Amino acid sequence: RHYGALTGLNKAETAAQYGDQQVHIWRRSYDVRPPLLEADDERNPKNDRRYEKLQPSDIPLGECLKDNVERVLPLWNESIAPALKAGKRVLLVAHGNSIRSLIKYLDQVSDEDIMEINVPNGIPLVYELDDNLKPIQHFYLD
Repeated sequence: RHYGALTGLNKAETAAQYGDQQVHIWRRSYDVRPPLLEADDERNPKNDRRYEKLQPSDIPLGECLKDNVERVLPLWNESIAPALKAGKRVLLVAHGNSIRSLIKYLDQVSDEDIMEINVPNGIPLVYELDDNLKPIQHFYLD
């Protein structure tokens, strides 16, 4: 997820400027984007060599979780789900918001409730799925 104009800012200073609630909404809501970067901002990902093969118009200036879901679900549908259906185990290493996107999809979490889902850093999350890839249970490893 791309935090737009909030990228690289100190969380405490940002909260002091905009308020804790607004920062929480920008960071956790499903469909509220943070303030977007200006196209000529040096933090624009188009200036990052890792994205040089992408069209500049395909690189967002900021994203909400909904945008992230739209990027993650094709990976689920085209790569992860087929591998699971073929009986393979899949290890997914991703940023917290990509994991939140999959949690929202797999557990059918509402747009409102996803704001309260926290994915701790560095703690493996295990999903056990049935034959239809519906969750049986999930848990964090200690």
